Amino acid sequence: MVTYIKGQFRRSIYQNASGYTIGLFKVHDTNDERLADYLDHAITFTGYFHELNDMDTYMFYGKLVKHEKYGEQFQVDSYERCKPEEKDSIIEFLTSGLFKGIGDKKAKNIVDVLGKDTLKIILENPENLLLIPSISKTNVDTLHNKLKEYEASYETILYLGNLGFSTKDSMLVYNHYKDKTKQIIEDDIYKLIYDIIDINFKKIDQIAINMGIQKDDIIRVKAALVYIMTEVSNTYGHSYYFKEELVSLLPRVLGIEISQTEFDKAIEELIFDVRIVVKDEKYYLKDMYDSEILIVKRLRLLEKNPIIINKHIEDKITDLEEHFGITYNEEQRKAIKESYERDFLIITGGPGTGKTTIMKGITELYRILEKISFEKLQDKVALLAPTGRAAKRMTEATGLRASTIHRFLKWQRDTNKFQVNEYNKSKVEFVIIDESSMIDTYLMASLLKGISANCKIIMVGDDHQLPSVGPGQLLHDLIESEMLSVVKLKELYRQGKDSNIISLAYDVRNGEINPQIFNKEEDLTFISCQNEKVISHIMEIATTYKDVSYKKFQILAPMYKTYTGIDEINNRLQNIFNPKDNLKKELRIGEVTFREQDKVIQLTNMPEDNVYNGDIGIIDRIVTTPKKEIHIDFDGNIVKYTPTNFNCFRLAYAISIHKAQGSEFDIVIMPVVRNYGKMLYRKLIYTGITRSKNKIYLIGDLSALNIAVDNISTDIRRTTIKDFLINGIK
Repeated sequence: MVTYIKGQFRRSIYQNASGYTIGLFKVHDTNDERLADYLDHAITFTGYFHELNDMDTYMFYGKLVKHEKYGEQFQVDSYERCKPEEKDSIIEFLTSGLFKGIGDKKAKNIVDVLGKDTLKIILENPENLLLIPSISKTNVDTLHNKLKEYEASYETILYLGNLGFSTKDSMLVYNHYKDKTKQIIEDDIYKLIYDIIDINFKKIDQIAINMGIQKDDIIRVKAALVYIMTEVSNTYGHSYYFKEELVSLLPRVLGIEISQTEFDKAIEELIFDVRIVVKDEKYYLKDMYDSEILIVKRLRLLEKNPIIINKHIEDKITDLEEHFGITYNEEQRKAIKESYERDFLIITGGPGTGKTTIMKGITELYRILEKISFEKLQDKVALLAPTGRAAKRMTEATGLRASTIHRFLKWQRDTNKFQVNEYNKSKVEFVIIDESSMIDTYLMASLLKGISANCKIIMVGDDHQLPSVGPGQLLHDLIESEMLSVVKLKELYRQGKDSNIISLAYDVRNGEINPQIFNKEEDLTFISCQNEKVISHIMEIATTYKDVSYKKFQILAPMYKTYTGIDEINNRLQNIFNPKDNLKKELRIGEVTFREQDKVIQLTNMPEDNVYNGDIGIIDRIVTTPKKEIHIDFDGNIVKYTPTNFNCFRLAYAISIHKAQGSEFDIVIMPVVRNYGKMLYRKLIYTGITRSKNKIYLIGDLSALNIAVDNISTDIRRTTIKDFLINGIK
């Protein structure tokens, strides 16, 4: 008997040029009892493959082997892609989430009994369902009523499933196009990547090829070009591209070479379709070009507005000092004063310069001079930040309500659109944005669309920190242009002058390291060790902080993989901070076991649940029957997760420096080793160091730290906001 496993390819761990692949495969069926424990779980597989994708169902034939180092694996001798059976499509449809209370087991029982006529029977004779064990009257009513709503559509959804769409994607497509779905698929299937946020090029391209589309078809070439520009933008942060870059990348995506004539024709059609813009031999996505232009035009207009004169302003700032029991330095007074006088201002400075502190002075001065109540102030002023944690820090500093930019603009994930926009503007008169270095070009443009043209804007941030995850380097470009009003805070607060952490941060920012700064005082410790000893040092130090609040202690690392990466550190530290306990429920998701009281981090924005990318919480409760649920406590906000969004969080004993941006912790441990490779660069290390308020441990290799401090090459992003501000828009 040949052993097989049937299921879905999840992801590749390793792949070489000859097609040898190590990856993860979710098992749905097998004929080998030894593999029964892997049903509905992932197993590591090895073998040679021409191509795999995560949409199709595969049969892998081979044998179960045990690797000395990596444990059990399925060694694949041959494989085949399964053509979807109608029964499989019906089961997938019933378990899509559309029918509440119907999981895999119930759906399979229903289809096993009713067969290919399942949907017809549910519509016409739903009482027959009661003959099936475990099916309740509530289940019957849910199935019948919901299916009636979709009576006209399930044939289309099954049609999409047979093409290769998952049921989830089929529902997305149908809900967007309704009865036009089949026509759009047949006319131009690639239209889906432009219209639907969760449908990407690779998914569509595989289905299109299976449908018989020619590899050099103009609609495929156009879609590939937009895909390349989007991916490069998201990966490297660039706003524009050069022709030779697109020409060189296109064959990798298409799998074929195309002529210069075909390339030029595709570009011409994309310009005509208003999807790209070409200016001065620079190739922009249309949305990116429009966003840069909008930002430049709006900020130049605000900058040109006349200064507001108030003869009492200096006296009022002095009153604020007395009221708050603080003495502002000259730079801080200037920042507070100009924040009232000007309609646009950037306040920038490194750690310890009082950026957060003066925000309270700015808002209170505005309230006093405008002669409005505290309640009215909250209606007129919006305090915004890119992350939830940064917004909470603004609230703590000012006593005013603050929110993420996404929440302020009422972002809708399903459509990837903001409800507060150019057609439905906010009525606020004054916006203050903290952690502005994290704002990408698209988000800033969306914010400007959602506020009135004469709304005051103050941007606060440190442009030496990491740029935004999304494209652009907004704060850097605005400051570097020297065309806008900027107040630079340079003088350290009294409590920061003797901080070795802050001294190290400024050394890193200036591109220099003085080894004598380490281990002088308890706030800054450097432990020099070989790579293989880093984890043991982390565990030893972390053990001493077991009883410290999860909000105050954090391990930061530049990357997820490698022996000293985030995944391995989390795996080790979970056993220290939250070991297995019979009193705690746990649930395995992929390769990670989550248990109650685990520290986790949110990976995406979920504004409907008031939880945002970078928020850290604790698993409050795990439910395993009758359906799987994980309840996470984010500072008193309990958010329920189901299998459809289990991928929205991960363990957070260690997190990435990128995810930590906008947050602060009393104590930070940060490994710095040479095998982090390209992730060793100045802004990343600087950002990591500045996340610590009171104490930081650096563990690893001093030469790796020097490499990072010397490396500024990864900071270079191609944008045109600075150029447009200086030279105008042509």
